[in-house]
Amino acid sequence: MSSSLGVSLVWYRNDLRIKDHQGLSRAIDSKRQVVAYFNFNTNLFKELNMGFKKTGSYRSKFMIESVNDLQLELDKLNISLIIDNCPDGQNLIKKIKKLNVKEIFIQREWTRDEINEEKEVLNKIDSNVKINYSFEQFLYHPNDLKKKIEDIPNVFTLFRKKCEKELKVRSLADSPRRLESKNRLSEKYKIPSLNDLGFKEFKLDKRSAFPFKGGSKSGIERINNYLWETKKLSFYKHTRNGLIGIDYSSKFSSWLANGCVSPKMIYWEIKKYENQVIKNQSTYWLVFELIWRDYFKYISMKYRDKIFSIEGILNRKYNWDKSKTKVYEWINGKTKEPFVNSNMLEIKNTGWMSNRGRQNVASYFAKELKLDWRIGASYFESMLIDYDVHSNYGNWMYVSGVGNDPRDRKFNIKWQSEKYDPNMKFQNLWLNE
Repeated sequence: MSSSLGVSLVWYRNDLRIKDHQGLSRAIDSKRQVVAYFNFNTNLFKELNMGFKKTGSYRSKFMIESVNDLQLELDKLNISLIIDNCPDGQNLIKKIKKLNVKEIFIQREWTRDEINEEKEVLNKIDSNVKINYSFEQFLYHPNDLKKKIEDIPNVFTLFRKKCEKELKVRSLADSPRRLESKNRLSEKYKIPSLNDLGFKEFKLDKRSAFPFKGGSKSGIERINNYLWETKKLSFYKHTRNGLIGIDYSSKFSSWLANGCVSPKMIYWEIKKYENQVIKNQSTYWLVFELIWRDYFKYISMKYRDKIFSIEGILNRKYNWDKSKTKVYEWINGKTKEPFVNSNMLEIKNTGWMSNRGRQNVASYFAKELKLDWRIGASYFESMLIDYDVHSNYGNWMYVSGVGNDPRDRKFNIKWQSEKYDPNMKFQNLWLNE
């Protein structure tokens, strides 16, 4: 490492970890001084045109915890994490010039807001600064696909079978080396609080099915607990449609969403579990869900901003309603369906909702109330701790009949309630406050 050679900057966004992080490992191998950067972009906490804050208090808290954990982990490597709180890229542009940055390591993104954020910086810096992209958010690396992105099938099953037959999951990136203490910057950077971001501090609801903290440490602890300590993975396929408690599903999605853990980290841990404990339908099904996650990323890569259009990727026209009264009733659990209401009160009070709940409330929103599905997607974006742009908009399109579901289904809410909450334990938990 030599400061005379300039600086290698790792620009963190939704990849908040040091393990299985190719960009960080490459930066360390560059022989330059290494500096990391993260921006609590103030636009993330502003109200969207749908009327909700882009990032609400639950995900903001998880983000703060995740960045705090990242700062601690980088500190062990003698790498400083510059913390910013800026609405644009001006501060980063100045830092790049001041620090004499020669190379930027960044995770490749392709959706609207991330691209705009990127261009704002990269189009205004010296053209001699090298940009080093990586794809670390995938299970199956895009460079390993045997077809062009535009040829990705619009039916998940075809995609899954192709991947399982033709592709291999790459091994984990090398563990990052610890640098000498002189690599650190002299300045110390403070992580903002919830108050700093415009939110009030809040207490965890005791009914929450997601009482976890953000950060790689917490994410890895959860993986170890779910697989090795409790062996709940062995029963995942049978419990995944549950509604109450922390162990009916893996709950890995929040750490995956902001990159505290990578899908490869989970995949290889599952393979180890299959070798040492048991290989069954449940262990396969968790990998199956990781492939679904990949699929929505590839679909958004294929269709880009069409995932945000009212007609979706199918260009289907419906007469969507925008009734503020109906939206209000849905958000606040005041619809005609108790099962929908209980799930909506859960997300309102905790920032979490089960997969079964999400499917039902989204179907009710789009197919029963016939409301513009993008309003529902925007609300989920604001509220969910595990919000991921690709999965969120992909799933909302799917349920609303403008996405990847070839059958265009409508959920029978009463039947769903009787099947998945037969004793009304979940509904009583949230409706009898």
